[in-house]
Amino acid sequence: MPIVRTAANVTPVALVQAEQSGPILLTFNEPDINTQANMTVGDALSIWPRLMATKLQLASPAVATGAATPGGWLDRFMKGVAQRHYRVNFIAIHWYGADFQTDAAVTQLKSYLDSVHHRYDPPVWLTEYALIDFGAAGPVYPTGAEQAAFVTASVRMLDNLAFVKRYAWFALPAASSGPSTGLYTSGPRATAAGLAFARA
Repeated sequence: MPIVRTAANVTPVALVQAEQSGPILLTFNEPDINTQANMTVGDALSIWPRLMATKLQLASPAVATGAATPGGWLDRFMKGVAQRHYRVNFIAIHWYGADFQTDAAVTQLKSYLDSVHHRYDPPVWLTEYALIDFGAAGPVYPTGAEQAAFVTASVRMLDNLAFVKRYAWFALPAASSGPSTGLYTSGPRATAAGLAFARA
């Protein structure tokens, strides 16, 4: 599925390629982070008519955090969309949990999704999610067993939320040893999380 990750990716060639790739376009990746799309709300809104002109179904920019926070990046963007009568077809969000206890992590993820759904009208796509603690010592990962348990429980929960239309595990290839979010290592060999995801 195509994505215009940053403002620099919004070119005539890229938009034609996106139109040829299907009916959906994901947009700006974590614009609230200076190491990612690093955009102001005004920047995103100024480019948005070019994306609407493609007639593709448009995802909101996928913020790193605080998607439902009043006055946050996405909240200000969606208010700008409404004021300008622009179009956003679904809300894309990311979520990373720092609590590695399965029940607590699933509850926190569901609470976040519910809050986003209640704040905005369009359906929700969870385009990245996993357990990673990005705190001061981070990134810190749970054990493979903890990640696998969360995969199993979170998929069960997500499949029962009608407003969540799609979700994607953040599955960078795993290192050959040690915990990660990866579903497989070289070989390829499935990790504990990968086996859980396949079963789910």
